[in-house]
Amino acid sequence: MTKPDLDDRLRAQRQSFDKIPIVDIGPLLDNSGVLGVAKEIRWALANVGFMYVKNHGLPAQLADETFAQARAFFDQPLEEKMKLHMVNSGVALRGYVEIFGENTDPTNTKDLKECFDIGPERPTLERPFFGPNQWPAALPGFRETVFAYHQAMKDFATKLLRGVALSLDLPRDFFDSRVTDPITYQRLLRYPTQSGRVEEKVIGIGAHVDYGSLTILTQDSVGGLQVMNREGVWVEGVPIAGTFVINIGELLQILTNDLYIANFHRVVNTSGRERYSIPFFIDADYDAVVEPLERYVSPSNPSRYLPVTCGKHKFKRFVKTFPHLERLDLEQ
Repeated sequence: MTKPDLDDRLRAQRQSFDKIPIVDIGPLLDNSGVLGVAKEIRWALANVGFMYVKNHGLPAQLADETFAQARAFFDQPLEEKMKLHMVNSGVALRGYVEIFGENTDPTNTKDLKECFDIGPERPTLERPFFGPNQWPAALPGFRETVFAYHQAMKDFATKLLRGVALSLDLPRDFFDSRVTDPITYQRLLRYPTQSGRVEEKVIGIGAHVDYGSLTILTQDSVGGLQVMNREGVWVEGVPIAGTFVINIGELLQILTNDLYIANFHRVVNTSGRERYSIPFFIDADYDAVVEPLERYVSPSNPSRYLPVTCGKHKFKRFVKTFPHLERLDLEQ
């Protein structure tokens, strides 16, 4: 395959933070060294907004099986996938999204990706992000495997948020009351490879920050994730076996009054192979109100944000990226 001719703005560089830090969270999970881990989390989220975590205790087999199910799903004919299109689920936002069906940076970029989204199981549509999942009937084991992954990530995210709380000098259970029935959102993603002249107007996913609290990403070995450093240079988020990539979203940036940063990231896949990834997002309860904590507000550092309600905040962000939501009431 001919090496792609990348537009200069798409070239990732390793410099200043020259790489995303790796945090060993084993001592957090077994209580053998929680404060040391909290200190590392604080540095990572205050300076990078991203970190790898290792020794997380989750079996590789579950991720491997979920990747296999993702490949099986995306290998289906388009007409089969479209039967489960997200539009069927209304504001629950569950199901299949075709290539260019979502654009995270719509002013500059069309997203060369397709995805399949699930969340908490509900028998009927309740409100944005809460409703029935759509499941393919023709793929044995798909539902069981993919939902098991969702549940494992939800449990792990709760534990990780306790480490984030400690990193902010808050009680370890600070987030527990805010995630009693949280918005959780899991995606299966496939990024086709690109060749020839690659420019910003069409890449895997456009530059964006995440909207909620915490993202847990499992990526395959292909690569393509890029994270912006403080100088505006794109740094590669290279795949590291046995780790998750963790980043925060806007809700944690609001909560910490910009102490922690929701950093810009994107995907540019010029590997010559399809790229698969599985991001899991945890936010807060739908009606949870998020505003800067008093400890991070002072006369020299006044509050930068008005209070926001988690569910309404996230739904408004989705309306901007999904064309089929533009007709819906923003006050859902």
